[in-house]
Amino acid sequence: MMTTKDNQSDSPMNPLDREDGILHITLAEGLVRGLLLTGTKTVQEAARIHQTTPVVTAALGRMLMGTAMLGTMLKGEQSSVTVSIDGGGPIGKMICVGDAQSVRGSVDHPGLELPLRRDGKLSVGSAVGSEGRISVVKDLGLKTPYVGQVSLVSGEIAEDFASYFVQSEQSPSLVSLGVLVAQDVVLAAGGVLLQPLPGCPDSVIDQLELRSPLFGDISRELAHDPMEVLMKGWFAGLDPVLLETTPLSYQCHCSRSRMEKALIALGREELTRMIEDEIDGAELSCHFCRARHHFTTQDLIRLLNKATQ
Repeated sequence: MMTTKDNQSDSPMNPLDREDGILHITLAEGLVRGLLLTGTKTVQEAARIHQTTPVVTAALGRMLMGTAMLGTMLKGEQSSVTVSIDGGGPIGKMICVGDAQSVRGSVDHPGLELPLRRDGKLSVGSAVGSEGRISVVKDLGLKTPYVGQVSLVSGEIAEDFASYFVQSEQSPSLVSLGVLVAQDVVLAAGGVLLQPLPGCPDSVIDQLELRSPLFGDISRELAHDPMEVLMKGWFAGLDPVLLETTPLSYQCHCSRSRMEKALIALGREELTRMIEDEIDGAELSCHFCRARHHFTTQDLIRLLNKATQ
């Protein structure tokens, strides 16, 4: 069960001044658990950092929100999830990392331009492609991370997350993701994840499917009303209960010390080659925030000594 909606708006609007966050809810007396995500500022920050075109903003935005939902479901403060999609389309590979309250991502070709679909929607499926897999790696702080992989359904992202939940986690899910874009401005971005729990009667599941068109165009809905208001309208009669709200933001945790560890991990031979070949040292760029860290030849020699030790 899934829906995905993205739109490119031609009318100028100011981005909604609402804080991003995830509402954790239950429906039908606890028989359904859900996540309602507002991610406008998060997706806007990703678009700013990577200088994405509207179609890439929509694709990366959908994936960021899906990853954020997975991240907020993890147990443990140090837990994180890494989601990658490479569907063989012209957008290339997308990678997103999420934890309890933040998410970050990268894309191979942020400047990709594609014509709109016949219905006027952004061509996310064509950009992503559907000939690859969605890979989910959950680092729960244990010796071995959990790894799940399933084939892409369409490259539309929401459909692919829904397929992952069913096939890899045996959890039938309704997933809706949407991004409303006007040129380089994200007007609204949001997501819905609903998961019937064991014992949930078919009548409740039928109600969820019947109501899915209400939030099928979630980005346009969010452009007018906050998620708390939408929740009451979407799920009236299904006993919606708000359990908690967790914040969400685009955050990269890179630092110079992390870059140093990455260089040391390259090993003695590679560091020696860099010292011999690079006249002015080396510069590393973070894929998630585009921050650049320069290391002089003396810095590399110091790190080589550490690698040797």
